[in-house]
Amino acid sequence: MATTYVVGNFKGGVGKTKLVTMLAYENAAVKGKRTLVVDLDPQGNATSILAKTGDIPVIERNITNGFIDGDLTKQITNILPNLDIIGSNTAFRSLPKILMKKFPDDDLSAMTYLRKLLEPLQASYDSIYLDVPPTISDYSDNAMMAADYCIIVLQTQSLSLDGAKTYIAYMQYLADTFDSKLDILGIVACMLRPGGRVDESIIEEARQTYGNNVLSTVIRYQERLKAYDVEGIHVGETKSGLKDSWDIKAHGVFVDVLDELNAHEDVFRKMKEARQ
Repeated sequence: MATTYVVGNFKGGVGKTKLVTMLAYENAAVKGKRTLVVDLDPQGNATSILAKTGDIPVIERNITNGFIDGDLTKQITNILPNLDIIGSNTAFRSLPKILMKKFPDDDLSAMTYLRKLLEPLQASYDSIYLDVPPTISDYSDNAMMAADYCIIVLQTQSLSLDGAKTYIAYMQYLADTFDSKLDILGIVACMLRPGGRVDESIIEEARQTYGNNVLSTVIRYQERLKAYDVEGIHVGETKSGLKDSWDIKAHGVFVDVLDELNAHEDVFRKMKEARQ
């Protein structure tokens, strides 16, 4: 059965889509786990990156049709071995209207619609990653109610930390009001300027506030990561046939993040088993 992860922060431009696509890639290519990315953002950036990764000119299947038809199983596109996506498109901006039409007087059913649609897919995957817009909205409600764990992205700037705090507060609201079972799996710091005084202070403040929830692995800016947005995620080779060292370095950071998150998940699993 799949474990579902939502990657979030209520501040835009902090690297959520980058983390979703890279973790999904490493989870599939390195860990060999059956992985699905669900793009809930009408901008479709995750869809674009993974289409390039799989050399797919256009991803026709999309989440909008899946939500309208009540069936996501027909909207899956294979990217690489072990890696699939349910892509998004601009038409998904009409999600509030879709939910209002289907559930005019039932807020809880509207908020848990994605969770219901993912149920038939659970047995086909080990991991499902959800990419969402940075807003308190039907998109984030559905993602947070469908996920088992939240991975919070923290860019090293004050507004990003504020966005993370708001995100965690909203998680608590969903738990108190709608009995959400979402746990924070980890907070991943993305450093804009390695060694910068402000950047270091933001990470330190986050660690003082959230303790071991903040991963020790820090994602530092690399030009190679920016290139993946244009060319798709890959590991290139040199003329001598060796793997490109810069690609290895870029991917290695996300493998380390994945390892830390898996270790956190093992702790959660043992805690749940002890309570049973």
